[in-house]
Amino acid sequence: MYYVYILYDSPIEGTMEDVSTREARKNLADLVNRVAYGNERFIVTRHGKGVAALVPLSDVSLLERLRRLLSRREVKTALEKARTVSWAELKKDLEL
Repeated sequence: MYYVYILYDSPIEGTMEDVSTREARKNLADLVNRVAYGNERFIVTRHGKGVAALVPLSDVSLLERLRRLLSRREVKTALEKARTVSWAELKKDLEL
């Protein structure tokens, strides 16, 4: 069984602020500081559609840990459903 603990230094806002690619380019240093030190999150938009996100590195690390956890669970589930086959059957299935 796995447990996931999520710790934040400050409260998380319900939504992320949109910032256009033009604004992001113009104010990148400020946005990076707000993300890194203020724990803020931004959706970078182009023509009104989200194309990227500026998020704290801790968010990315958490997403990667969750992705690996889900991958392990998928493998475990697949192994639980796996069946044993003979070498002859495997060769036939793989057309060897």
